[in-house]
Amino acid sequence: MPNFSFKGQNRKGESIFGERAADSRQALALALRREQILLLDAKEKKAGGGLSKISFGGNPTAKDIAVFTRQFSVMIDSGVPLVQCLQILEETQDNKKFKAAIKGVTSDVESGSSLAQAMKGHARIFDSLYTNMVTAGETGGILDTIFQRLSVYIEKAVKLKRAVQSAMVYPVAVVLVAAGVITLILWKVVPAFTELFESMNVDLPLPTRIVIGASKFVGSYGILMAIGIGLLIFGFKTYYGTPGGRYLVDQNLLRTPIFGPLLRKIAVARFTRTMATLIASGVPILDCLEITASTAGNAVVEEAILGVRKAIEEGRTIVDPLKASGVFPNMVVSMIGVGEQAGALETMLTKIADFYEEEVDSAVGDLMTAMEPLMIVVLGVVVGGIVISMYLPIFTLVGQLSK
Repeated sequence: MPNFSFKGQNRKGESIFGERAADSRQALALALRREQILLLDAKEKKAGGGLSKISFGGNPTAKDIAVFTRQFSVMIDSGVPLVQCLQILEETQDNKKFKAAIKGVTSDVESGSSLAQAMKGHARIFDSLYTNMVTAGETGGILDTIFQRLSVYIEKAVKLKRAVQSAMVYPVAVVLVAAGVITLILWKVVPAFTELFESMNVDLPLPTRIVIGASKFVGSYGILMAIGIGLLIFGFKTYYGTPGGRYLVDQNLLRTPIFGPLLRKIAVARFTRTMATLIASGVPILDCLEITASTAGNAVVEEAILGVRKAIEEGRTIVDPLKASGVFPNMVVSMIGVGEQAGALETMLTKIADFYEEEVDSAVGDLMTAMEPLMIVVLGVVVGGIVISMYLPIFTLVGQLSK
């Protein structure tokens, strides 16, 4: 993570100078804004060379962070000093990047930094949701409770992510395998039959001619097709990387007949669970909405949540902008409205999250049950059709010889 030397200004107009690690200038500006500091200038400091800068191993998974958080919670609750907790967790950590991050946090805490401030220096591992909740825990003296809530939240987020992966990855994987099998048949198997038919000098039926034509096309233009597909994927990823492209793609995904309702349920579950966890931890409502928007995973949902945040800044309730966005179901909006009026918004959000997480599990299960036989049938029909098409001339020839 790059280090920046920055110049800022606080609310009193005083100049602030310092150094901070951040993913980017935008991330630095956002982090300083939460501390009520306006970023005026930032320059990235070039790291020196040397083997010590080389890092091995991937970033820790959500499961690694959930286990770390759960263990941290137990030790804090048992009265183990903060620095000793960090040292024990560092020793038991297998992931090298995570181990180095914990060591850095320990060093910063020993130097006098708060735990949240130390964690903010490792934003790729401890995101804004995590550090804001730790800040609230340190402020309220309930760090053990905060870590318990965080571990529950991360575990449920991991479960929800697995559901999303099951819904999305399985059909894509089956389609890719099917495309690979069909391409291999057209590229390697069909040409052998083509040579046989040419030597036999027989009239070929239409299905066989179509398959042979497809085989010749793959043989002649296969490399160009692969390059074209690669360029299409690159172009799509580049387009999706733009704000307008991401919004348009996410908007169309929400409108798709099968996956749209499922993605909407996932968005509602993620939004309500994140909001409930942050509110319960004492994070201010405006910060809750800003963090929740950044974790929404869908540009349309993110825009709707930021619209809610803007409306609350203007003194309105949370219900009206949620309803106006058209993203959230009416039942969800009504329940949030009841929770807001009764002063039990956290409880209501938790109940909605529990309900929609169960809905996601059920929807994914139903989708997998329906898609498995459908994909087997489609794959069987396509591959079987190719095989039958190649044997039709042989059947015709055998019939003529038997007469």
